[in-house]
Amino acid sequence: MYNDVPMSAPPQTDILDVLPRGRHAAPRPVVRHAQRTRMLAAMVQAVADKGYARVAVADVIERAGVSRKTFYEQFANKDDCFLAAYDATVDELLATIDEALEALAPDWLAAHRAAVYAYLEALAASPEFARAFLIEVLGAGPEALSRRDAVQDRFAAQLSDVHRRARADIPAIPDVPPYTFRAAVGAVTELVTAHVLEHGAETLPELADAVLDVQLALLVGRQVAEALAPRAGA
Repeated sequence: MYNDVPMSAPPQTDILDVLPRGRHAAPRPVVRHAQRTRMLAAMVQAVADKGYARVAVADVIERAGVSRKTFYEQFANKDDCFLAAYDATVDELLATIDEALEALAPDWLAAHRAAVYAYLEALAASPEFARAFLIEVLGAGPEALSRRDAVQDRFAAQLSDVHRRARADIPAIPDVPPYTFRAAVGAVTELVTAHVLEHGAETLPELADAVLDVQLALLVGRQVAEALAPRAGA
């Protein structure tokens, strides 16, 4: 249905900064920021490799190339580091989706389509984060579940805005109760999580048709969604 939608991979950032040493050493705040970035990345990598329950601080400092003292200067414990990594990566993911929505804002359908691809491609480009974000967070304790719930609300708010734009474009689209947006987020999360477990995150963009189909059916109704399919695949 939506297979003709063009895809473009999001720009990638090297998270392991290389800092000058000796006479040209970077200022201490820059060093701390770089160390923190490496430790957050190391936490995501370790969790993806070993599972959250089996990760220890030692795994993080070894992968990040920092001392235990450096770790505890910035994080209280393993949980604190994981939550910081989760928050930072989720913020970047949501910002990527927002950018896709705003870039094509006048055309709500094209904007939503672009946002779906941005989401799936971002996860595909970072399989370790995809696993930590979708799966390992579920076993990281009550605070992690609370953060996840807040993220689900933020995704739901994005879909609510898509629905508002769609109704402005097509008055026949009915209003829906607020829980519809959380239901749409939950449905997509289930689809994406199952795909990661069965096939890995690298092929997630293949799931775009299914994600678009489910979301449009819930946001605008099955009949309107089917009528929009030619536009969505244009």
